[in-house]
Amino acid sequence: MSSKYNADEKGFYGEFGGAFIPEMLYPNVEELRLKYLEISEEKSFKEEFQSLLREYVGRPTPLYFAKRLSQKHNTKIYLKREDLCHTGAHKINNTIGQILVAKRLGKHRIIAETGAGQHGVATATVCALMGLKCIVYMGEIDIERQAPNVARMKMLGAEVRPATSGSKTLKDATNEAIRDWINNPEDTFYIIGSVVGPHPYPDMVARFQSVISEEIKLQLEEIENRKNPDYVIACVGGGSNAAGAFYHFLDDENVNLIAVEAAGKGVNSGESAATSLLGKTGVIHGSKTLLMQTNDGQITEPYSISAGLDYPGIGPMHANLFQTKRAEFLSITDDEAMEAGLELAKLEGIIPAIESAHAFAVLNHKTFNPDDIVIVNLSGRGDKDLTTYINYFKI
Repeated sequence: MSSKYNADEKGFYGEFGGAFIPEMLYPNVEELRLKYLEISEEKSFKEEFQSLLREYVGRPTPLYFAKRLSQKHNTKIYLKREDLCHTGAHKINNTIGQILVAKRLGKHRIIAETGAGQHGVATATVCALMGLKCIVYMGEIDIERQAPNVARMKMLGAEVRPATSGSKTLKDATNEAIRDWINNPEDTFYIIGSVVGPHPYPDMVARFQSVISEEIKLQLEEIENRKNPDYVIACVGGGSNAAGAFYHFLDDENVNLIAVEAAGKGVNSGESAATSLLGKTGVIHGSKTLLMQTNDGQITEPYSISAGLDYPGIGPMHANLFQTKRAEFLSITDDEAMEAGLELAKLEGIIPAIESAHAFAVLNHKTFNPDDIVIVNLSGRGDKDLTTYINYFKI
């Protein structure tokens, strides 16, 4: 879909994006840049992608009217149920797409990074499905706090390699994956899990995730006899679920887009991941974007109770949406997110991933009109976070 908010041919969203990469990676990234659109437009690719989304992932996911949540907030709230995808989150949409690209490029060794573990599980899943070797890099701290997902990856045949440097979280796992890619350029394909990294990754991931907003338009027309909601709310770490939920609404200024970041223990507490508020323009993992950094350009360690939101940057698409004010960026603290997760569980019988709970906390911060249609992208289920919920609420 052509949009002034999508990447141009050089991979820039306004001033953000591009491919700032070491020379050793240039052949890999250039091969992908030259071929990803051509491959993804092939009839056989589209047929296989759609077939797997339908029969393996379980799409389309429901657009669910949350009656009790709507009554509480005096508006019409729908949940896009990405938590019902196979593997428990939206991440599988993208890994299905990228594994099909990798196969068509003749790659047989797959690497990935993961924070909360959902992208790692989704990558391990598609590698098992396609019979390809899988290595997932994960921060040592995330390995501890996301033990169920680590077990899933290993059951699926993946090797999980700990990142032991820096904050030992998502940023460091990404660094390790990039090092691996530099050392194994010939046979290895790097499946990036979010709309981050060098072009063409942000655009490619957004395209594969755009199935979310494509379905929302069709489902809303069927349910409400209109294609566009008044609001779409989604959490943003790197930002793939938000990119997918926003994609087909970008050029309709009547649709209010709300991106929700992790404020951690408070935006100015020193323990936060509210990149849009705290970040300055810089380059991270091959992309020019907004990132949290010191005055001399050293990356600031992010913090969030959610393992999937503690990334020090945001994808260049989101940096542009923030700068152009196309999307409203809000930040939610750990406490607000945890309470919102509990509220959804008690009102609707759905336990969300803590990442997704950040999006639901916005309902307590904004006032909507009674006839507004508000869509919250429920990007993942909370099974992986039960230990965190148990410890927080002392259940």
